[in-house]
Amino acid sequence: MAALSDKPGQRFTVPDWDTNARLISADAESQRSASHQIRQEARALRSETNNQAKWDEHDNQTRLAERISSVNRWKETLDKCLADIDEEINALAKVKEAAERALQAKNLSLDVATECLTLRDGRRAIDVVRDPAEEELHKEVKVIDKAKRELQQRVHEAFEQLCLLQEARQQLSFDHRGKMEALEIDRTCLSLSVNSPNISFKVNPTRIPNGSTAVDEWERNSQYNKDHAEEEMRASTKLREAIVLSIAQTNNELEAQRVATEFALRKRIRDMERAYDELKWQEQNTSEEISEMEEDIRRLEEDLRRKMQDLKVAHSRLETRSSRPNVELCRDQVQYGLTDEVHQLEGSIRALKLKLAEAQDALDALYRQLHRVQTDMAYKAHSLVLDHKCMDGRRKLVVPAEKFVPQVDSFNRTTNRVPSPPRAGQLELG
Repeated sequence: MAALSDKPGQRFTVPDWDTNARLISADAESQRSASHQIRQEARALRSETNNQAKWDEHDNQTRLAERISSVNRWKETLDKCLADIDEEINALAKVKEAAERALQAKNLSLDVATECLTLRDGRRAIDVVRDPAEEELHKEVKVIDKAKRELQQRVHEAFEQLCLLQEARQQLSFDHRGKMEALEIDRTCLSLSVNSPNISFKVNPTRIPNGSTAVDEWERNSQYNKDHAEEEMRASTKLREAIVLSIAQTNNELEAQRVATEFALRKRIRDMERAYDELKWQEQNTSEEISEMEEDIRRLEEDLRRKMQDLKVAHSRLETRSSRPNVELCRDQVQYGLTDEVHQLEGSIRALKLKLAEAQDALDALYRQLHRVQTDMAYKAHSLVLDHKCMDGRRKLVVPAEKFVPQVDSFNRTTNRVPSPPRAGQLELG
């Protein structure tokens, strides 16, 4: 037979079991009663909160619509003000560009005059003279400086006024962008509903953000930006009128001085060309004389070499005949003749050497003179090149820059010419 269960555990009585069932039933009844009370209170609260939420949402919808209308009115006012200030900026910029073009014309004239003075400072040695052309160039620089200072002042004033207009426009634009963003944000808020997909709980949404302003402060800021922009536009209009008047007064200041300067330069070029032609003639004659002298020196050297060979023969004969034996070593006519020949050759050699030295000295002197002539020619040619460059550069004053083509200088070859180097055996000149 199977063994009986010995499972340990507490054993309750039947009364205990009945008591527990009654307690459970009483607790369930009490809980149902409390739940019914809570449900009634919850329904009343739901009705109250729903009504309050709907009215609050309606009021805030109305406030948002009114705020959007107010911001939009200011946005339209700023739109018009921005359009006006843009128009004034463009008008002042055009007048400023006209002043800059007038100033650029003066700058070009000044650059050309300064370039001419700088070029002519490159003249060398005796050609560095204070001639009428240089004096006229200095006068031209003074006339240009005077007109340039006046136009530069006007351009500077226009630049400063443009900066003020741009600053006022930036303030307007910043205010306008803020209102555009505010409109977009408020319209977005106006469109939100419980069915919107991008709603969520936020951390401390009722806080006052840093930088918040009052409504009257917001109104004053926009009004100040508008008034400030209008004031700068009035100042810009007055300045434009003054700049136009200044440009009209400085149109033809430099024409007379330009004509005087170019007349002096042309006269100087003609004088320099005459001097150069004279030096060219001297160079040609001196070069011809050098060629003839070099030919004569060559012939002298050939004669001297022949005499030296003849002297060697005479010496060799005398020395060879000194070897005759005994009484054969007599002073015969041959001995006397050879001795006279040696003496005669030695005298001829001395005379040839002396004349050769004189010819070499004369050739050195000719080379020195040729070098001097060529050096002065180089100075004159260099000065002519500089003055022609001055005249060529001044063509920019009457020819548009895009059509300006420098003329080829007829003295380039002379300018680049290197004086003939000293010949072998000649004196090297510094």
